Amino acid sequence: MCSVLGLLVRQSDPRLRGAGARVFIANHVTPFDHNVVSLLTSCNTPALSGAPGFICWSRGFMELGVTGSRAELVDSLKEYSAQQGNPPLLLFPEEAATNGRAGLLRFSSWPFSILDEVQPVALQVRRPLVAVSVADSSWITELLWTFFVPFTVYQVRWMPSVPRRADERSEDFALRVQELLAMELGVVSTRITAADRSEHMKRLRHTAQRLPFAPASSQRLAARPRVPPSLPGGAPEDVRVVVMAQQVKEVLPHVPLEVIRTDLVQTNCVDTTIANLLEGRVPFFPESKEAGDLPAPSTSQAAAASGIQGSVAAPSSKPATKQFAKSPVERHLSLQERKRALYDYARRLLGGAALWPRLPRARGGALAVLLPRRRGADAAGGPAGDREQ
Repeated sequence: MCSVLGLLVRQSDPRLRGAGARVFIANHVTPFDHNVVSLLTSCNTPALSGAPGFICWSRGFMELGVTGSRAELVDSLKEYSAQQGNPPLLLFPEEAATNGRAGLLRFSSWPFSILDEVQPVALQVRRPLVAVSVADSSWITELLWTFFVPFTVYQVRWMPSVPRRADERSEDFALRVQELLAMELGVVSTRITAADRSEHMKRLRHTAQRLPFAPASSQRLAARPRVPPSLPGGAPEDVRVVVMAQQVKEVLPHVPLEVIRTDLVQTNCVDTTIANLLEGRVPFFPESKEAGDLPAPSTSQAAAASGIQGSVAAPSSKPATKQFAKSPVERHLSLQERKRALYDYARRLLGGAALWPRLPRARGGALAVLLPRRRGADAAGGPAGDREQ
């Protein structure tokens, strides 16, 4: 059978094998650990789960007929061990298989309540190209993989028997044996239980079921703003700022993303950041080819521009749009309407159209910000130079 499955079994310190111990304690790596150990020495492993019958017998488990609590199981195993003619017991206190390379699951205390002396057995399994065991896989799957791979090497290390100390509880006894096995295997002795492992696998399955395989789910995810790949493991706060920055970017595509993020860190609100950018409280270079060489308006200039815009909004027949238009034609028309309203306001403010040519044409003034004289500035809404028309 070992030749068919390609099992190679090696053991160390065979003189310690079966040195009067009635209970073997081993780490759990594969569903066939008990079969491998039983090849080296006669032992029985009780069936703790699974349906009784032919499958249980064919896998090499011992049926006790106990389906109640752990206390009933311990009492039944004590009666079994009390009979000297019975083979020793092989128990796996981890109660779940692991790869055996990182650490050991926390040992259950019930195997150490049977007798006051146990013998630890360290198991190591190696297999070429394929993982030795996969979490949440059935024993049939592991059996098929054992058939598929060329060979599987089992290393069995027999350790000296460990007696219980005086007045030592079963929990402390289990912890001490776990530490000894971990040192022998060169792994970590963890406090993670088999129940924690089962809960973790349930969460993984629940997460896998929620993955967007349906078209409707894909459309819902596509509508969400994407997080840049530069923050794959960032903090939740950074990811939230990036998501809010994408929302602001959709409303104001001409504003640089870095400026939006900087203001969002201070405001922590999408609406407040949009208001700050629209009212000129945050200076920035517009993202436009024509306005790439234009200087950014200062805070005082932006405040003056905001005041003039508020004054002009009253006489204007059509309120200015609060969102940046997507079409270039709409942006151009909106800017022309704003220029026309500002011309009318300036004429009324100065007392007539004849005084309009006397307006200062300083480069950094508020009117220079709001009334650009170049087409590139029209497209970007930024300050313009002093070139004559």
